Amino acid sequence: MSAQKSSLDSTAAAQHRDCTILHVDMDAFFVSVEQHLDPSLYGKPVIVGFPQGRSVVLSASYEARRFGVSSAMPMSQALRLCPQATVRNPRHQLYYEISAQIMDIFRSTTDAVEQLSVDEAFLDVRGSMRRLGPPLEIARMLRRTVRQETGLTASVGLATTKFVAKIASARCKPDGLLLIPAAETVAYLHTLPVSALWGVGAKTREVLAGLGIHTVAQAAQTPVEVLRRALGAPGEHVHRLAWGIDPRPVTPQRIEKSIGAEETFEVDVLDDEILRRELLRLAHRTAQRLRSGGQLSKTISLKLRYADFSVISRSRTIPVPLNSAQLIYRVAVGLLAGLGSRPMAVRLIGLRAEGLEESEQASVQLSLDRQDDNWREAEAAMDAVDRKFGAQPVKPARLLSSRSGTKP
Repeated sequence: MSAQKSSLDSTAAAQHRDCTILHVDMDAFFVSVEQHLDPSLYGKPVIVGFPQGRSVVLSASYEARRFGVSSAMPMSQALRLCPQATVRNPRHQLYYEISAQIMDIFRSTTDAVEQLSVDEAFLDVRGSMRRLGPPLEIARMLRRTVRQETGLTASVGLATTKFVAKIASARCKPDGLLLIPAAETVAYLHTLPVSALWGVGAKTREVLAGLGIHTVAQAAQTPVEVLRRALGAPGEHVHRLAWGIDPRPVTPQRIEKSIGAEETFEVDVLDDEILRRELLRLAHRTAQRLRSGGQLSKTISLKLRYADFSVISRSRTIPVPLNSAQLIYRVAVGLLAGLGSRPMAVRLIGLRAEGLEESEQASVQLSLDRQDDNWREAEAAMDAVDRKFGAQPVKPARLLSSRSGTKP
């Protein structure tokens, strides 16, 4: 295959200066963090997720994936497929702190960083080439720096478009580097199944299969009018991608639009005390992420999913931005109380902080309530302890004992 691997020499690297779009994707991120902290886990099947009830796999090592384990799979199914796997409970604050460190590495390379999630981002290095060299050399430097500073590996795809760069990173995992030159993009795409195209999920794939379209090459050769009749407006999108056409620029996004957490109960819950206790736990997770990202929230949103899978949500905008777990919890409990009597048991509860602002820019009003300041100081101390002793994060006393339907 003519797409270039990381063995390209400097001459070849200079020949592909138009491939300025990088997609950087950490390899099995949560698991990799756990393996780095506990080297005895290297080379073993490892799953990050809560092993109880309806919980799902958050991350699986490549050794576990060989048994069919995948992200978002129910933990019960994953453990049936791979009963010998080592299971680690997730440590979200730790993951987000390491993610922030990785994103800082990216932003020290280029201002054009579009973060997609905690473990992946698009970079446009066009403006960094005079300082750092051709794109391939920049990609190598990024992978090397991430490994040196975090102990983790990243896979990087390079191309002239975001879509093709993302395909490249997925196809060189784990710990790989793949450059797809502009002149060879269409030929490379036409070797792939149609499911490789963005937006082609199971339902779209079924419709295309009815037309005899199973590969990107077949989609490219199908008249756009036929695709539009079969798929509607997305038909034109599929046709453009099949020819490697993706004009979207890398759009820097420095601040997340919202931060939150949610939990599915092992057993559907009617008890208000259990719901409030879970809200406290989610408030601390959310507040820790806000503080580690230097952000404040002006809107708190509550989400409930009932036993019949119906969903209800409520939100409240507050006059003074906050990042204190106790203050977030107060708002959330008020939203819960405002719902009144619930028609049935609760399957899932979620809490989200929205309307985010950078804490350095936000106008923060000091509370007249000394207790609020005490909570802020206590939570700042908890952050410091968690950073130093992450394996045993500090929790409020209410969260130290388990109750039915919840996890400590």
